[in-house]
Amino acid sequence: MFAVGGRSTGMTRRGGGVDGGMDTERPDAEAQALDAYSRVVTGVATRLLPSVAALAVRTPRGPGAGSAVTFTDDGFLLTNAHVVSGAVGGTAEFADGTESAFDVVGADPLSDLAVVRVHHRGAPAAPLGDADLLRIGQLVVAVGNPLGLAGSVTAGVVSGLGRSLPTRDGRRTRIIDSVIQTDAALNPGNSGGALADAAGTVVGINTAVAGYGLGLAVPVNATTRHIVGELVSHGRVRRAWLGIAGVPVPLPPPIGARLGQRIGLRVVEVVPGSPAGTAGIYLGDILVSAGGQPVQSVQRLQRLMLGPAIGTRLPVTVLRRDAFVDVVTVPTELA
Repeated sequence: MFAVGGRSTGMTRRGGGVDGGMDTERPDAEAQALDAYSRVVTGVATRLLPSVAALAVRTPRGPGAGSAVTFTDDGFLLTNAHVVSGAVGGTAEFADGTESAFDVVGADPLSDLAVVRVHHRGAPAAPLGDADLLRIGQLVVAVGNPLGLAGSVTAGVVSGLGRSLPTRDGRRTRIIDSVIQTDAALNPGNSGGALADAAGTVVGINTAVAGYGLGLAVPVNATTRHIVGELVSHGRVRRAWLGIAGVPVPLPPPIGARLGQRIGLRVVEVVPGSPAGTAGIYLGDILVSAGGQPVQSVQRLQRLMLGPAIGTRLPVTVLRRDAFVDVVTVPTELA
């Protein structure tokens, strides 16, 4: 026998003919963990692959590609608005080889979401979850068609939550809030595909590669469901408009302690004749709540500015010269 570092290596009687430090009868914990991880990923893949389609998109600029997730049993699929931007036609191919033409039902560039409908209705609907329940470090699985490789599955963890992603629709800019950051490998073609939790429910729609192993996904939550419902029903998303611009600022400590809120939104622009201007909101005011909800960022305010807010009374509380002022605004539709 040879000795390395003073410890004999070789065969001994104990351990059934191998080194006594290795017990082959005891299951290896690392192997067990790997098996559990593999079972989760394969289970999610089995559940979602039939529901995810590879999109081949025709546009005047040339062909494009992406992914889409079936979310109803009658052929509606969810994808990214940028995947079908300018589409004049295209086809969706499913994991079983079925191929069908699709029509764009509606797209919303400001949330980077779109709904398409295929003529073939055989694909099962993927269950939609709630991204608001995600935690950093949680296992997630991405299903899509990167680089033309149909039916690809990657896995990783939630690397960050609450990220912001700027989007544009012509001259309008909007921030998609609560974007999911993941280290599950995403590549061109994954856009529009599913990001799922360990239970196989879709918690995000993959939208962007942030670079160096980081990907971003639009969250599936109550706001997303409203947007999808608007796209299915009307082909577009109606949004409300107040006519102000603001930046987050710290509240004075006594006021912050009283409200249980550290940040407000300072008004830096009021459009003349806008709902905010008509209601009596002025430059320098600090918005602390709207519709009874705390306002701590532009994204929080934007979340309130969806279709139901149009033409309805929206109470707003502002801080003006260290005094609270209540005003009532009536948002109008964003043209």
